[in-house]
Amino acid sequence: MDSSPEHRAVSLQWAILIILSGIFAVGLETVRLPAALLLGPMIAAITVAVAGGGVRVPHHPVLIAQAVIGCMIARSIPPAIIGDIIRDWPLFVAVVTAVIVASSTLGWLLTRWRMLPGTTVVWGSSPGAATAMMLMAAAYGADIRLVAFMQYLRVLLVAIVATLVSRLWTAGATGPAAAMIWFPSIAWAPFAETLALIGIGAASARLRGIPAAPLLVPLGVGMALQDAGYLTIELPPWLLAISYTVVGWSIGLDFNRTILAHAAQALPRVVMSILVLMAVCGGLAALLVVAAGIDPLTAYLATSPGGADSAAIIAMASNVDVAFVMAMQTTRLVLVLLIGPAAWRASSLGGRAPRSEHRKRAADPAHAIGWLRTNPPGSAPVATPLR
Repeated sequence: MDSSPEHRAVSLQWAILIILSGIFAVGLETVRLPAALLLGPMIAAITVAVAGGGVRVPHHPVLIAQAVIGCMIARSIPPAIIGDIIRDWPLFVAVVTAVIVASSTLGWLLTRWRMLPGTTVVWGSSPGAATAMMLMAAAYGADIRLVAFMQYLRVLLVAIVATLVSRLWTAGATGPAAAMIWFPSIAWAPFAETLALIGIGAASARLRGIPAAPLLVPLGVGMALQDAGYLTIELPPWLLAISYTVVGWSIGLDFNRTILAHAAQALPRVVMSILVLMAVCGGLAALLVVAAGIDPLTAYLATSPGGADSAAIIAMASNVDVAFVMAMQTTRLVLVLLIGPAAWRASSLGGRAPRSEHRKRAADPAHAIGWLRTNPPGSAPVATPLR
């Protein structure tokens, strides 16, 4: 056994990371915050990284975790939702398009203010599932740390407001949250099929023509097989918790003091943009109430810009039309996944280099730090040359 000082230092860092992850995750779960199992490890990893830690998550576990999340999203989109969307498609498309236009406009303003790099804003301001947006962002060369900052700040604010609205609207109507069963009985045949799909998703990282393939391949294949009745996706809670933890660590450990300082500097305007987007979505919810006869809480959760996962968690605990909420959220997620690459190509950085070059930039902390130093908030745009 290696007992060198370097080995002991690495072991100590991992021990601290694991302990802090548990503390933060339990704390966030206690207040019933959506995505607590990802946010807790991410905050712990940021703490370790900023304190000078040098541990990193190996590449292959990250690919497997991405594939698990792709399967999770596919499982959350049952065939009945597709029918609801097709039946009322003009309503869904109109509302979702309005939310995407509003978020894109606010993202454009953040770029104009030189608060964040253009490609980062494209994915950071996209109102889809936050984890999916981060993984897509990494595939398209955005700085995943700043995307995580934007996405999960919005998730936090939207979840807080949506939870308060839900509890006020259904005061006295909801009981205590059901206890999580971490190790339930497993249907082994579906679980084996799901593991095979996860393996295919992780292996698809070698497909250069599909960005974020470990996420999108299990998502697309899983939806198709599930809707055709050939697959039942089986994901025990412990597997999801491990996957969330791995993704949270992989993001948080890449933070540093420079990135964190810039995130703090951008915080006021990013918060303002999130609050404006929440107000726009509230207005759209009011239109749904008046024009379509949707009950107010259902309309609010359906248009909420925090992401399908957090909206689903809150909806399940409330007396609302869960199918309508998930149909609206799913429509927006799919449209964002389709529109995102085109928005990336149209961004200020997207058209200047091949995607492979942007991936190299995203993986290099020096590139993000260089952009932040040459483009302070409020300054005129300065092009960052290719290296």
